[in-house]
Amino acid sequence: MHASSYAPLDETLELLAGYGIELNNGNSNHAPMVVEALCALRRPEAVAPWIARYRPRMLSRPPANGAIRSEDWRRALGTRLRFTDWAEFFYEELEQAPWREVLDRWVARLAPGFCAAATHGAIRVGHAVRSLTIAATPWRRRELADALASWTATYRELPVASAAVSPKLPPRQAIMKVPVIPPERRKQGNITASLAMLDEFPAFAPVIDLIDAEGDLDELVAELTEVFAGVYLANARDRLTTIVFIHGVTSLAALGAICPHTSEGTARSALRFAWQSGCALYACFGGGMPQLPEDVEPRQRSADQLIDQAVANGDEHVIKFTEACLRRRALDPSPVYLAAANHALDVMAAQ
Repeated sequence: MHASSYAPLDETLELLAGYGIELNNGNSNHAPMVVEALCALRRPEAVAPWIARYRPRMLSRPPANGAIRSEDWRRALGTRLRFTDWAEFFYEELEQAPWREVLDRWVARLAPGFCAAATHGAIRVGHAVRSLTIAATPWRRRELADALASWTATYRELPVASAAVSPKLPPRQAIMKVPVIPPERRKQGNITASLAMLDEFPAFAPVIDLIDAEGDLDELVAELTEVFAGVYLANARDRLTTIVFIHGVTSLAALGAICPHTSEGTARSALRFAWQSGCALYACFGGGMPQLPEDVEPRQRSADQLIDQAVANGDEHVIKFTEACLRRRALDPSPVYLAAANHALDVMAAQ
């Protein structure tokens, strides 16, 4: 990672400070995440033009409703209109304690709601954390506060069974055991609305305990990310499903950025709920068996070509997904990552 490529980040975060977590079409505001991803991709010159095109879609952050008190923070969870209150709460938290301490405390608390806003809260935290590891500037701390606020303001949990599943399985085997909602019972809207179907699908509740979350954390994150890249390749068919299954990969890439800066207990808890969230997307929108690395056909685009074409495409999901796939491929040279990034570009360019 080159600090020089992050030159426009702080100025752009200042520009974005007046905006909330939603766009004018009701979808999530991706701007801070995309800006950080462009910096990570070493395309800082693309930041300003991209923001200029995206900015008309963004909405101002909502007015403050009242201070959130540390002793009753649970009462304000999952209330989008309190995003500004949550942001102010986290600004103060980050003034009083080192950012890693705040991160550990709140990821531990928020992990059961990893699926919040289709995992955008956790993803935004991952981007904010990575930028802080390069330089802990005031605007990057403020972005971590906003990222945590986006997670808390959209917080929701998925069903969990009261009795644990046994035996635990490696992720590659566990994904084969995930039940899917029959197509005729699906009521698909946006991702968040579709996940609500799981509240009436009892077979899903034990899924969180299917995997063995012990062992080396880095290896677990790598295996889970590869599995969900395989899920993407097997189930992304059109624009909607491409966007859906992109989140199964980008959320785990975000987890990979978060885990090194939390305690082991927090990281393992977050990993379980990240697995659950990826499975929730699969249960609501998928059904095809994940494509295995050994079955993936080689793709011709180089990393630089992928980056150039993602920037030219301009879609927020394409940019973030390309960055996440290349990041994970640098750590684990599985062929699924280039194949997935190529596929997303092809689908989104055709829509």
